[in-house]
Amino acid sequence: MSGRIAGFLREYIVILSILTILLGIVLMFMGIVWYWVRSFVSATSSPIHFIYTIGEWNAYTLVAGLIIFGIGVYYIYSYLKKRKFVLDELNTDKRSEIIKKRSKLESTVKHLPSKYQHMLAEKEDELNIR
Repeated sequence: MSGRIAGFLREYIVILSILTILLGIVLMFMGIVWYWVRSFVSATSSPIHFIYTIGEWNAYTLVAGLIIFGIGVYYIYSYLKKRKFVLDELNTDKRSEIIKKRSKLESTVKHLPSKYQHMLAEKEDELNIR
């Protein structure tokens, strides 16, 4: 069961990271608006009025927003870094370079969507690596 969940998260890491970043931005916005523009929040009857009803709990939304935003940025950065490494290594046509970095490639590809595992398998077949 945990393998299925991890596989799902691995396949959709980019979308989930972007959603996490957006959620973090919304929560930070709520906290920032409450502490720096409080008079505007209490005077309006717009959707921002929700921030006023939360009141002093906005301190927690600000901190939670910072943490969630940081987590989203970390995961998207990690994904892009691993993706760049794999694509750069698979771009070569030298069999010796692939063999030299094969263990690092295989461990990196485990944490990426299955598309990259298929790309590595195709490259190994192309260069007759067993």
